[in-house]
Amino acid sequence: MVSTTHNDAVEGIAIIGMAGRFPGAKNVAEFWQNLQSGVESISLFTNEEIVSDGIAPNILSDRNYIKASAILKDIDLFDAAFFSFNPKEAEITDPQHRIFLECAWEALENAGYDSNRCDSRIGVYAGASLNNYYSLDLNRDPIGSAQCYQTLIGNDKDFLTTRVSYKLNLTGPSITIQTACSTSLVATTLACQSLLNYQCDMALAGGVSIHVPQKTGYLHEPGGTLSPDGHCRAFDAKAQGTIIGNGVGVVLLKRLSDALADGDCIHAVIKGSAINNDGSGKVGYTAPSVNGQAEVIAEAMMLAGVEPETINYIEAHGTGTALGDPIEIAALSQVFRSNTNKKGFCAIGSVKTNIGHLDAAAGIVGLIKTVLALKHQQIPPSLNFEEPNPEIDFANSPFHVNTKLVEWKAGSTPRRADVSSLGIGGTNAHVILEEAPVLEPSSSSRPWQLLVLSAKTESALETATENLANHLQLHPDVNLANIAYTLQVGRAEFNHRRVLVCQDIEDAVSTLQLQDSQRFFTRSVENSDRSIVFMFPGQGAQYVDMGKELYQTEPIFREHVDLCCQLLQPHLGLDLRSQSDSAGVSLIYPNESESKAAAEKLQQTDITQPALFVIEYALAQLWMSWGISPQAMIGHSIGEYVAACLAGVMSVEDALRLVAARGRLMQQLPSGAMLSVPLPEEEVVALLDENLSLAASNAPALCVVSGNHDAIDAFQHKLQVRGIDCRRLHTSHAFHSPMMEPILEAFQKEVRTYALTIKQRSA
Repeated sequence: MVSTTHNDAVEGIAIIGMAGRFPGAKNVAEFWQNLQSGVESISLFTNEEIVSDGIAPNILSDRNYIKASAILKDIDLFDAAFFSFNPKEAEITDPQHRIFLECAWEALENAGYDSNRCDSRIGVYAGASLNNYYSLDLNRDPIGSAQCYQTLIGNDKDFLTTRVSYKLNLTGPSITIQTACSTSLVATTLACQSLLNYQCDMALAGGVSIHVPQKTGYLHEPGGTLSPDGHCRAFDAKAQGTIIGNGVGVVLLKRLSDALADGDCIHAVIKGSAINNDGSGKVGYTAPSVNGQAEVIAEAMMLAGVEPETINYIEAHGTGTALGDPIEIAALSQVFRSNTNKKGFCAIGSVKTNIGHLDAAAGIVGLIKTVLALKHQQIPPSLNFEEPNPEIDFANSPFHVNTKLVEWKAGSTPRRADVSSLGIGGTNAHVILEEAPVLEPSSSSRPWQLLVLSAKTESALETATENLANHLQLHPDVNLANIAYTLQVGRAEFNHRRVLVCQDIEDAVSTLQLQDSQRFFTRSVENSDRSIVFMFPGQGAQYVDMGKELYQTEPIFREHVDLCCQLLQPHLGLDLRSQSDSAGVSLIYPNESESKAAAEKLQQTDITQPALFVIEYALAQLWMSWGISPQAMIGHSIGEYVAACLAGVMSVEDALRLVAARGRLMQQLPSGAMLSVPLPEEEVVALLDENLSLAASNAPALCVVSGNHDAIDAFQHKLQVRGIDCRRLHTSHAFHSPMMEPILEAFQKEVRTYALTIKQRSA
């Protein structure tokens, strides 16, 4: 009897990414559409097609030769340049390896992860079917030759997963698994165990099966495993076997707790999984076993901590053989009947009726089908079922074959499903799935979003732009902030880039389609690792409501502004954010009626300097949190202190205390003025008298002059008479001039009380 409690259950594994290519469907979305519509993706071949693919004409005369199979289109296509394959390497590499690599990339993208920027260890667990694409020829590929070595790497099963790890920079376990038809579901189970053992943080799991050439058909033999009419009739009275299918499926797995913490899109949850082998307790090596299957089902349920009565759907192995189907239902019934006597409550089906038997990829395709059913809350039809196999008593079992698309109604427990996969030789795998937990959407996001695209070629960038516009049109309710985040951090960065700024989905679509130059920017870069320098301004750059919108919308910016203002409060005697000064005026974020008074106060250097430091420091921290990190920093006047603090010369606490002391000392000096002059340094110096000083040379033809008010007034008038348009800066004193000298001794004494860290840069 299966008896479990919640405490028995192991941690759930979240499925956060999926990718695949299937007969009649080039991606997971098309696959689901076909499943909903009950499409049987079986191709029938002409004699000419079969002969052109290499089958001898005399074989076609055998009435048991079935000219049908489920083919995978475009297996000859491969983006070799994208994965840095040279032409020869791509040519001799098995299509199973090539397409599995592409789908592994797509699964990571579907989950929103760029493996080169992700710190997590990502494992790969998968298997492939027999390679008949480019077999080793010792006459062509002598043992020990480079050609032999390359042929082995490109075609042997051993190198399926490790090539993915190498090409995608994945550092978790990389293991190729082979258990015949159950390969990919066994791979999924082992990936789950690896995650639970903390051998990796995420894991790709899947399988691939592509038979080359595809348009060959097959020979049916009575009592064999292949169908006599090109149709798989799982659980039906007419069932006499399955058909050959081709395809690939990959999922990305992550511990549920981590997926929830990281805000991942969770498609479904693996509650438990198990694998075993039948041993010798069956009629033959290739035969299935009731006891072996029952034991693996019961173990998976125990590990999942669920009762059989809470299972609503089973994706069976369902090969449609006269021997296998009754054994599979008998094993399931044995486990379910240990817990409940209810009849017909659990739907059952087999994806093999849609796309044939995908051998090493069969289990993962059944898993993806079931995940999609949970996600869309619909159970798709199992095809070609009319009357039950007389060896199966469905009427008195917990099961019924689902023959039409039905709504998957909610019950007292979350929607749950099982997936079975059985391998010739007796290795069985069983997985318990549960629908994804319902998460509350984020309640806040920026009013404007930045969408970024990049590609390796200009044409690929155009395709990506078109694809994004189409996706947004088809999904108008999608969260634009989530899209923006994924495009920014979950996609690889290439040299051809495009960015656009938009407010909502409609705005994004129109901007993408019209390519509005005001908010749409395209650029090609040869070197994406250009150095970034942060430049921090000095006084004169301050204004009321500096960074107000950032403070309201960006938590990191607000966090650092709040921290700095709290640290400054004992040194200033006020809170720059919200408290009023002695005149009753709020300073950096005043209300409308206080703006004028606040602007005047912000020109007083004892307030200006700390306020500028706070905003510049918080803005730099925000940019660095976005991954915009400087290789160098430079500042002017108070900006030098921000640069020094961020460079680790002093702590933020010490920097704020020093800045407050600096402003307080300067405020005690006589007031003065500063004038921006658009002339070269030598011309400005020639015009100065003893009451004026060159405060700064900011550019070849831009200087700043300091002095007392009368001297600056007179100098400004003299320049204006000459037609030179100069500008007064918003400062309270004549900084960077001899008027600052009276505070030097006191300021030097203050600085000596600080421990400064000067880091020597290695050559």
